[in-house]
Amino acid sequence: MRRFMAPSAGKLTMKTIKEKRKMKKIVFALLLASNAVQAQSHLDTILSSKTLKVCTTGDYKPYSYLRPDGQYEGLDISMANALATSLGAKVEWVPTSWKNLMPDFLAKQCDIAVGGVSVTLKRQQTAWFARPLDVDGKIPLVRCSDKDRFQTIEQLNRPDVRLIEPAGGTNEAFVHSHLPKASLTLFHDNVTIFRQLVDNKADVMITDASEARFQQQHYPTLCAINPDKPLQYGEKAYMIPRDDISWKLYVDQWLHLSTATGEYRDIARQWMGAKP
Repeated sequence: MRRFMAPSAGKLTMKTIKEKRKMKKIVFALLLASNAVQAQSHLDTILSSKTLKVCTTGDYKPYSYLRPDGQYEGLDISMANALATSLGAKVEWVPTSWKNLMPDFLAKQCDIAVGGVSVTLKRQQTAWFARPLDVDGKIPLVRCSDKDRFQTIEQLNRPDVRLIEPAGGTNEAFVHSHLPKASLTLFHDNVTIFRQLVDNKADVMITDASEARFQQQHYPTLCAINPDKPLQYGEKAYMIPRDDISWKLYVDQWLHLSTATGEYRDIARQWMGAKP
């Protein structure tokens, strides 16, 4: 029996050895692939190129505004410059719009998108977000003379209510989901849209509490309705490419230190001012 068992046992051993060698090759190949992916991190690319590519709309004060002289300014613009400085890099601004934010972010290979970007699950399906910076939410911005008329969803969701929103962003999405009965006009310019309310060409703009607070300081006839009790919970965060953990960890740590040292607070105070 031993004489006939020996060859069979020997063959089984050789087969096992070959399988183990094959498995080692597969593991080694996976490790090489993993290292290749890590080498393609945006963090490494920025450190090498000395360039931080930043997508921004330039139409959302106080976060991002493109001035007539072609220069950007705002809270998130200052923060993006600070991030670039931490990396020994310079910012390359990549213009976009709210409607085309995600397509531009992907096609133009931005390292980060800033400018009052709201966190949504739909965006999270395609991109990642750094740690949230602020809690925000949707509220009505109206003429102060009409503030008692537009306090609730029930008051807003009526055919005789004239809503005005920029196209393609979370404001428009909120109107479609919560105020389908209201009359909606999509406006082409998110900088001058507030004049439509002042001039009585629209009744309500649903926007983030932070923007409403900022705009009522510049348009005394406009009032932010219940900014501390928004109609929908929201968060502001910087959008970054999906599946790049090295870059996310860096941005999150930079934000943590910016918050802990008071740098973010000082920049926010410069652009947001005191809350009324």
